[in-house]
Amino acid sequence: MFNALLKSISGPHARELTPREIVAELDRDIVGQADGKRAVAIALRNRWRRQQLDESLRAQVTPKNILLIGPTGVGKTEIARRLAKLVGAPFVKVEATKFTEVGYYGRDVESLVRDLVEASIALVKASERERVIPEAESRAEERLLDLLIPPAAQEWTAPNSPEHAEQAERAARSREKMREKLRSGALDDREVEVVVPGRSVAPVSILGAGNMDQMEMDLQGMFEKMMPKPPKARKMTVSAARAILVAQEAESLLDTEKINQAAIQLAEDSGIVFLDEIDKIAGDNDGGGRGPDVSRQGVQRDLLPIVEGTTVNTKYGAIKTDHVLFIAAGAFHRSKPSDLMPELQGRFPIRVELSDLTRDDFVRILREPRASLVRQYQALLGTEGVKLSFTDDAIESMADFAYQVNRSTQNIGARRLHTILERVLDDLSFDAPDRAEKDVVVDANLVRARLEAVAGDEDLSRYIL
Repeated sequence: MFNALLKSISGPHARELTPREIVAELDRDIVGQADGKRAVAIALRNRWRRQQLDESLRAQVTPKNILLIGPTGVGKTEIARRLAKLVGAPFVKVEATKFTEVGYYGRDVESLVRDLVEASIALVKASERERVIPEAESRAEERLLDLLIPPAAQEWTAPNSPEHAEQAERAARSREKMREKLRSGALDDREVEVVVPGRSVAPVSILGAGNMDQMEMDLQGMFEKMMPKPPKARKMTVSAARAILVAQEAESLLDTEKINQAAIQLAEDSGIVFLDEIDKIAGDNDGGGRGPDVSRQGVQRDLLPIVEGTTVNTKYGAIKTDHVLFIAAGAFHRSKPSDLMPELQGRFPIRVELSDLTRDDFVRILREPRASLVRQYQALLGTEGVKLSFTDDAIESMADFAYQVNRSTQNIGARRLHTILERVLDDLSFDAPDRAEKDVVVDANLVRARLEAVAGDEDLSRYIL
């Protein structure tokens, strides 16, 4: 029933990518980490393979969840995020540390599944809205014409009389002339009065209720139905009114029940959950069950059925997590994967260790990705009319400084490049609107002048870089 809709979300080609093609796509945005890309590519292809199986066997094939091990800033999150975007899959990133064991104040682990369903609803709704936009625009145009040409008071004529036919023909000609003007944009500045729905009731919060996410959502819906805000008539230009009317018509054309069911199915078959900081909930055998981390083991126990496969109730319906792909990640500096519960370890059979970034990796990160930091800054300053360029030795020098500071202080991986570039371009970013000289070349001398004193002082670099 929903196959056509689900296919339109991810595109006809997305689910048929081979592992090699997936890795090639990821290579366009992420530097290095070949093992991690290979693991997620195989996991994604296995989903397609599962769909080709007989229904009796398909239900028995579960995803092989992945544990990414590596320091911060090496691309763990980016690999999962780009993978989900590549195939149009619902994706949610959560930190394991935000959850607490049932009975403690905080979020329960089932909320991550509800977040996944919300992401899936947004994907399906966006796809459906795009499909109905042509019809919504046509309806909005008719409503605008009704506002621009209010019915005129006319003498009564018999329905089948020549006078009535002549009046109808004259009204149709006037409407078509107005339609041509509307489409040409000649009426964009004319004012019309549009009825705008009132704002919904403010969210209802329950103080002291740590694990009542679902109840809060249900109460919110109940209060919106009990106390709807009356619509208001607002005067605005035709240009502004068109956007509002198209949105209203598109919303009215959406089949909510169909969207909800399709979103549940999409989340079940294609959902990806990225569980970050999982090393922070690894058991501490020396803790003695005291202190702020007392519920670590409890969070692992609560995560186990979610990862293993269970049914979670959401306001859109029940969702089974049996075939959701879980990608966990952690630095594991102070703990190791074997500190996790054995049952939870078994649910992440594929373990990939991501490598530290080298100086050459930093050079590639600055140059190669489609949205590299260098390209981002060039585009940002281009909005001020500044033509920014970097020499090869400037990029090499920035990579050297990033690698040096990571080694001498805390290693934060590629995130160090953000700080380096901000430091190098600080004056230019401030002065860009007022600069007379719009062609700016960043070379190694400028990079060294901006960074050498700070990077050479370990105490300064610890706080500034």
